[in-house]
Amino acid sequence: MKIIIKLITIFLLLISFCHAEEAIKLSQQQLNKLGVKLGRFEAVDQIPLFYAPATVTVPPSEEYIISASQSGLVGYLDVTIGDYVDKDQVVAVLNSPEFLSLQRRFLKTVSHRRLAYAGYQRDKKLFTEGIISERRWLETKTRYLGLVSEANEIRQLLEISGMSQKAIKILLHTRQLSGQLKVRTPISGVVLDRFVVSGERVDILAPLYRIADLSTLWLEVDVPQEKITKLKIGDKLLVKDTAVTALVSMLGKNVNLENQTVLVRAVIENPDSNIRIGQRLTVQIIQHSEMPAYKISNTGIAQREGKNHVFIRSKEGFLVKEINILGKDGGYVMVVGDLSGQEQVAVQGSVALKAIWLGLGADEEAQGE
Repeated sequence: MKIIIKLITIFLLLISFCHAEEAIKLSQQQLNKLGVKLGRFEAVDQIPLFYAPATVTVPPSEEYIISASQSGLVGYLDVTIGDYVDKDQVVAVLNSPEFLSLQRRFLKTVSHRRLAYAGYQRDKKLFTEGIISERRWLETKTRYLGLVSEANEIRQLLEISGMSQKAIKILLHTRQLSGQLKVRTPISGVVLDRFVVSGERVDILAPLYRIADLSTLWLEVDVPQEKITKLKIGDKLLVKDTAVTALVSMLGKNVNLENQTVLVRAVIENPDSNIRIGQRLTVQIIQHSEMPAYKISNTGIAQREGKNHVFIRSKEGFLVKEINILGKDGGYVMVVGDLSGQEQVAVQGSVALKAIWLGLGADEEAQGE
């Protein structure tokens, strides 16, 4: 019975309002019969654009492969996947004959350099006094400088192998060789992969561990190529069902041939324990509005000829105003238009208003019901 009464009311209103296309005249009594409820716009400055899939990754500058600087036998491994390590921490020990030979060559070269230095000083004095020829002086000088370069080269090889400056000084002082090569991590971080086991023979530069500093993480987002023009550097991403946000730092220049998406990279602002490397997530792209924007229930939107409109309360009834929809979020839409933000707008029971308005010469149906 109530439905029949409402239909009759709408029919009578269609007859009485046929001369007011952009304005609907309604008394308070008629408004009550139609069940129209009013609300107000909510000012917003962040516009949700769309959702897209994303993957959590580590910046290349924060990831490191620890390799064997010399070939040898893995003595023992001190850490494994998931462990946190500090910078310069020993993570493995290799038993390396090559490392032992390198120390021996270093001590031998340093000894020859010392002898050559004594001859260098002697011949320099003799040449100054005119006792020896210039050729002999140049030969002595060249021999000494060659040994200096060789000693420096081997010293750098020892450092590259993982031997500290302090350990090299001890070697020079004690002349005690050691075949055990301690492998240290160059950064603090978390062990992501382990590639060897104890007792395994490894070659020089063989990977042992993969370590990453997880204090900085990226989101790599696959954005449909037809939507990439909506994005710009600095736009915000919100990870679905979390409080994690990220800022867009890079927009890709090429399209993936397989899925026609463009890579968008964003830096996570507040990584937490629920975000893990390799995790697949859904993110919502949020954009700052350059103009005043407002939030309203999508039940208050009507469409005609491809344009969106809202019903603004006036003294005599309602005015129909055209608006533009910038984004959607659940049951709400973000709109801009000739609005002050203080207007009262139909947000419930507006089906009747849409029917009246669209019945005055439009055949399109209302949206957002």
